[in-house]
Amino acid sequence: MSTHSQHESASETASRRKRGRSCVLELGPRKKPYIAQDPLVHHGRHFGRAMHAFCNVQTLLTNGIVLMSEGTIDDESLTAVERKEYAIFKELLRMVPGLEARLMTSSKEEIMLVGELVQKGINGARADDTKGMKSTIIDWITPKGQSLNPHIPHNVKSRQGFNHERTGVLLCPAGLDWDNNETRMKLVNGQIQVAGDQWLIFLYTNYTYNAKDPWNGLLRSGLLISAFKHIFTSPSSVDQEPKATRSGNARIHGMQAVTKASIGYTRFALTSAQVFSRTDLVTDSERFYCSIVELLEDPEEKDKVDQLLMWWNRQIFPLYSDLERLPSKDSVLARIRQKRTEYRERTTLAT
Repeated sequence: MSTHSQHESASETASRRKRGRSCVLELGPRKKPYIAQDPLVHHGRHFGRAMHAFCNVQTLLTNGIVLMSEGTIDDESLTAVERKEYAIFKELLRMVPGLEARLMTSSKEEIMLVGELVQKGINGARADDTKGMKSTIIDWITPKGQSLNPHIPHNVKSRQGFNHERTGVLLCPAGLDWDNNETRMKLVNGQIQVAGDQWLIFLYTNYTYNAKDPWNGLLRSGLLISAFKHIFTSPSSVDQEPKATRSGNARIHGMQAVTKASIGYTRFALTSAQVFSRTDLVTDSERFYCSIVELLEDPEEKDKVDQLLMWWNRQIFPLYSDLERLPSKDSVLARIRQKRTEYRERTTLAT
């Protein structure tokens, strides 16, 4: 049998491939080899989402190691910023198994490598999360049973911001009236510059802001909840009924409750998504993020913040309970506790 009869000719191969068909007798193109991700990158992704999105990891490690090597940390000898930084450093050590021992026995070069890998995870998560929401956010901001006019394609490449009616009204700073034509044009033209600590109306329940009660509905919008689920539980969990199990990033990292930083991160990811960008200029993302976290960490706002965190946990984690549940009246548990109390009272009287 000739070589030509055993194998198809080059022209036949080219013709078949042109028709979009492949030969089952060929191995096919070689796939790119899978390269396992370093665990530090993996942990860095969650650290950025849940603890600090704009952290300079190298500086954090350097300063943290110095303080830790000094022995007992006296909070009174540290500034407020140093205390906060050290708390974040300790949280990183908690998140990454074996990291503390590794850092204390590593050379400067090895510590630099640790910092680079964790930083890679933080930066990568930020990029992935904002990119991942640029399409699905269109569904979230489209009123049910309606369509956006003008239409925003899911593969949008241009920034919308104040140039689109729907995105513009949601991005309008709380306290400004989007329905006011003069205000709207100034936002569109950039005559009104929105600073990072000017919060946007989409942070509020039903996108309604009450200047006399600015806490009312703050950080409780459905848009934020959808974005949080998309990032921390799974994109498919956004439209599903809450389940008793957790999946996605939260489950992988053992996250059983929201963190203050994770709420700020969700807001950052939303405003940085391409379809939701405010202007063509570089947005003040870090200030956006930090201003939220600053409020949530303010001791004088603790009562309001505790209520907010409880509300969030009930939205995201169905198994979460911050309150001790009393047993039903006349239940077995209630009866056991009652008998125990009666026994203790009798014992006390007897002595």
